[in-house]
Amino acid sequence: MKKLIPNTFNLPVYANDVITVNSIQQLLDCYEQATSKNLPILVLGEGSNTLFTEDFGGIIIINRIKAITVTENEHYWLIKVGAGEIWHQLVRYLIDNNMPGLENLALIPGCVGSAPIQNIGAYGVEFEKFSDYIELLELATGKLIRVTDGKYSYRESIFKSQYLEGFVIVHVGLKIAKQWQPILDYGELKNFDPSTVTARAIFDKVSEVRRAKLPDPKVLGNAGSFFKNPVIDQIQYDILIKCYPSMPSYPQANGCIKVAAGWLIEQCGLKGKKVGGAAVHDKQALVLVNNGNAIAQDVIDLAHLVINTVQQKFNISLSPEIRFIGKHGEIKPNVLLS
Repeated sequence: MKKLIPNTFNLPVYANDVITVNSIQQLLDCYEQATSKNLPILVLGEGSNTLFTEDFGGIIIINRIKAITVTENEHYWLIKVGAGEIWHQLVRYLIDNNMPGLENLALIPGCVGSAPIQNIGAYGVEFEKFSDYIELLELATGKLIRVTDGKYSYRESIFKSQYLEGFVIVHVGLKIAKQWQPILDYGELKNFDPSTVTARAIFDKVSEVRRAKLPDPKVLGNAGSFFKNPVIDQIQYDILIKCYPSMPSYPQANGCIKVAAGWLIEQCGLKGKKVGGAAVHDKQALVLVNNGNAIAQDVIDLAHLVINTVQQKFNISLSPEIRFIGKHGEIKPNVLLS
């Protein structure tokens, strides 16, 4: 009997089996079970950044390898975290124990093991800033491999390509500076006084804003931000800002400009737009939601509509942030959305 796959889009998708593992040995046992039956496997945390386009024809492994270990040197807190820990709970744990730094990344959904894959980021901070090492399990051999250079960029890492097949992230090493510096460059955080603000205040404000703008997946199925914020060159930016002087924009180190995908979508009049059971969220246009009866194709068709509309209005190409999973594994977005 097939089992329902946990996914925050709350889509009715199934796999041959869904197995929760709490240790490396259990993970290896599941891999051996799948390979003996010639079945594909997919390792998930909370299924928070995925859209299953159909039932998965193999075994889903839910990674619940946990534990938080803290050591320190003169300048840094060194934290080893099991990939199955919930990211937001880790952020809160560190704030509660006077190890600030991750507060801008509060309430990002998913598990710790997903953070390096996506190089998660919010409010001017990305995971890369705190990454010390990523510990990978090579499934075929059982060897543990420590990677210190994730080749991070905006919502990208080496773990999306070279280490996507045949490896599983089992631990994440973080390095957090003891000399704390608040990052207040984005959104409502600009209202804080850098000389008096606390990490707890930032944590609370980020959590408050995210809860107000982003739907709870338990209430309204979604995968968080569906699209990446696009990066355009200075020439295109200069043209657009003359027409849209209120367009949110963020200069990048390479001279390009990042613009807000949610703002672009909203300017196209797509807030609340529905296709079947899927919709653009009425409070945050960057999020596509399941109104309760969506199928995967509804979400795909809506994403396609959003991409085409933004392209026509602004000559900017939106790229999905989420992963698309088909019967045998991951599907490249251009296969579905071109």
